[in-house]
Amino acid sequence: MSAQLKPYATVEQYLAIERVALQKSEYFNGEMFLMAGASEAHNTISANVVATLWNHFRKRGCRVYGSDMRIYTQTTGLFSYADAVVVCGKPEFYDHEQDILTNPMLIVEVLSPATEHYDRGKKFELYKGLMSFQDYVLVAQEKASVEHWQKVGAGEWQRQEVVGVEGVLSIARYELSIPLAEIYLNVAFRESNNP
Repeated sequence: MSAQLKPYATVEQYLAIERVALQKSEYFNGEMFLMAGASEAHNTISANVVATLWNHFRKRGCRVYGSDMRIYTQTTGLFSYADAVVVCGKPEFYDHEQDILTNPMLIVEVLSPATEHYDRGKKFELYKGLMSFQDYVLVAQEKASVEHWQKVGAGEWQRQEVVGVEGVLSIARYELSIPLAEIYLNVAFRESNNP
């Protein structure tokens, strides 16, 4: 028996519901937002990203989490999920349950038609309230295209885009280079039906 979602909830109510729910919800400003299921391409890309990040970071004092690790942004009150999260050093958590990370450095979102506008806009702005947050990677699923936002100063972010499976996403602060061919391994892009 799953809990019913309420239109407005306190943080305590949200966590009580979310920790036993069969479906994931994000929380902001008293509202819970049910997350939709992901496509096969989205799941494949997410798995590729987590595997590639884990392989790179596993011996560097960093941890890589998949899409089940919640993130809490204290300055904005957002509880959210990302497709992949990296924290270097000791992970910090919201409470003793250790299921809500508060100090991610690198956050990856695989874009979906229903969430792309939010991931690029409001969610990114809310994530900027995380003091530890340094890098935001947005991965398209309709074509081989990755966008990297890098924090370069107080409130200043720089954008880089890599397009095509022969491209390489490089993030110097982590000595990280990921060929887009690895991100898109086993992903079949749909043919355009446009004439």
